[in-house]
Amino acid sequence: MTAMLEVRDVSKHFGNLRAVQGVSMSVAAGELRAIIGPNGAGKTTFFNTISGFFAPTSGDIVFDGEIVTKRSVSERVDRGMARTFQITEIFPELTVRENIRIGAESAAGLKLKLWRSRTTADEVERRIDELLGLVGLSGKADRLVGELSHGDQRSAEIGMALTLRPKLLLLDEPTAGMGEQETYQIAALIRRLHKNSNYTIVLIEHDMRVVFNLADRISVLDQGKLLADGTPTEIAADPHVQAAYLGKAE
Repeated sequence: MTAMLEVRDVSKHFGNLRAVQGVSMSVAAGELRAIIGPNGAGKTTFFNTISGFFAPTSGDIVFDGEIVTKRSVSERVDRGMARTFQITEIFPELTVRENIRIGAESAAGLKLKLWRSRTTADEVERRIDELLGLVGLSGKADRLVGELSHGDQRSAEIGMALTLRPKLLLLDEPTAGMGEQETYQIAALIRRLHKNSNYTIVLIEHDMRVVFNLADRISVLDQGKLLADGTPTEIAADPHVQAAYLGKAE
């Protein structure tokens, strides 16, 4: 199966702090991969290295067959890599539709253009409506994002990421700070994106119910190193993972 993302022996050091140490991982096209581990395991640093916010101390990042280790964040975005953050990044003073429009117009190359054809404008409107439906916010399109629940705000942020038509979607703690119903809402959205739209998704997640219900494969980080990698069944049966993260004795 073709790899959409390959991480090859990547390390990231900050002085004497070895945040990520020799981690390798391969994510197939269409796969949903979860990355788990306790606070301080190096998950966000690892994500920042994949997405280009940090340059690795050593190792390579290969995206869709191209080595992108030295590519900037914007260059990786242009090649089809999109990311959300643990703290939701949206424009709260704008409506949901306006938030999605910003991304859709940028993706269509209209960000700096004062004039646009009717055909292009109609295509952008269709894309906006499509994404509003995909993330379940058609009925709230004209609401200010800042007035919405945390779950709906996260859905709007994911919708903005999808305007880029990404080949790879990186989700950093998508259910962080959410209650039961909002967690279910976002998990259902991620499942639709994966199963119905065939997005390749890599997510960092702390909620084990979400992880084990959604992921095709799970990678476990511990103190910057890869502790385990496998299917949900394999990870649940791993005694080291049980001891460290699932609260079971070896």
